Amino acid sequence: MMCAAVAGQRGRRVVLIDHARRLAEKIRISGGGRCNFTNREVGPANFVSANPQFSRSALSGYSPQDFIGLVRRHGIAWHEKHRGQLFCDDSSEQIIEMLRQECNAGQVAWRMPCEVRGILQEPEGYALDTSAGAIRATRLVIATGGMAIPQLGATDFGLKIARQFGLKVIEPRPALVPLTFDAAQWAPFAGLSGMAMEARVRTGGKKSGGDFLEDLLFTHRGLSGPGILQISSYWQPGEPITLDLAPGQSLEADLLAAKQGGRQQVATALGALWPRRLADAWLPAMAGQLPPDFGATRLADAPDRALRALAAGIHGWAITPNGTAGYKKAEVMRGGVDTAGLNQKSMEARAVPGLHFIGETVDVTGWLGGYNFQWAWASGVACGKAV
Repeated sequence: MMCAAVAGQRGRRVVLIDHARRLAEKIRISGGGRCNFTNREVGPANFVSANPQFSRSALSGYSPQDFIGLVRRHGIAWHEKHRGQLFCDDSSEQIIEMLRQECNAGQVAWRMPCEVRGILQEPEGYALDTSAGAIRATRLVIATGGMAIPQLGATDFGLKIARQFGLKVIEPRPALVPLTFDAAQWAPFAGLSGMAMEARVRTGGKKSGGDFLEDLLFTHRGLSGPGILQISSYWQPGEPITLDLAPGQSLEADLLAAKQGGRQQVATALGALWPRRLADAWLPAMAGQLPPDFGATRLADAPDRALRALAAGIHGWAITPNGTAGYKKAEVMRGGVDTAGLNQKSMEARAVPGLHFIGETVDVTGWLGGYNFQWAWASGVACGKAV
C-alpha cells in the first residue's frame, strides 16, 4: 500500500493485488491492536541482514519523522512508549485506513481477494495470470511479506517468485519468536511459567551476535518476552544463549557480605536478593554444580568458592535452545531475497529489469519495537519513487 500510494500519486497507473479477504491483517493485530507503527530512532544497526548496510539508503530516504508527519496529517493521535516505540492512541485500524486513503489519492486500482496463479516475463514487462483475469504491467513489485503468522494468510509466495527468476534467497526462519528447550532440560523451570523479570541476554560474537537488556518471560516450554524475541533473531541453531538474571547487581558481593554472621540458609539469603520463586527452583536445578543440599546449608558455613559459583551461574547462565516456537508464534521472518541481487535505491532486481522486492520479503529483519514497520514504509517509498 505504501509503495502503491507513492507510485500512484506520481501519476503511475497502479493495480494492487492481494490474496486476502481482509486488508492488512498484520497491521490490525500489531501492538496489541494499536500498531507500533515506527520507532523514533531507526538505523541499519537495528536490523539483521547478510548485508547490514543495504537498508541505509531507504531508511535515510524516508525516516520515522516522515511517517509521523503522514500520521499527523491524517489526524491520528499517538503516544510513545519506552525505547522510542510509537503507538496509535486508539486503534491500528487508523493506520490501515490512512494507507487506504493514500492509495485512493493515487487512484490505485484494487484486485482483492485475488489469487496470482502464474507470472511470465515478456519483452514489455510481466504477464500475470490471476483469478481476476490477465494483468500486464511494465513493473512488478513483490510486497507479500514473510512466512510469520500463517494463520493470517502469510506464505512463501514472494520467495517462490524470487527463485523463479533466479534470485538467491537467504535461508528463511522464524524471528522475534519464543525459544524452546528440551523437555527434560527445562523441567526444573517449567513451574515458573508466567514469571517475568529483567535480564541481559546475548548470543554469538561481537560482529554477528546480539546483546539486549529487556524483560523475559518463563513459559512451560522455554523463554519468551521482549529480550528473548530480540535475541531469537541472532540465535543460531545449536548455539547457546547466555543470560544475566540479575543485571545491575553483584550477587557474589551481596552473598559474601551477608555471610558475615549470617545464620540463615543459603536459599533464604538468595531469596532475599533475588525473586524467591526463582531461587527455590534454581538451587535444586544447579545441584550438579554446587555442593550437596547447598540451599539448606547455613550461609555462614557455605564455602566462598561455592557462593561465587552460585553467583557466576546466575550472572552467566548459558543454555542451548532446541528450537523456536515456529512461524505461528513468530512476529517476522528472518532471511529472504538476498540484498546482493537488489538495487538499494530502487529495490529492483539487478538481473531482472522491472522486478522489485520490498518489505519483509527482503533479507532485512528489524528489532522488536516498530523497526520492521519502518522498513516496510521506507522500502515501499523508495520503490514507489523509482518505478
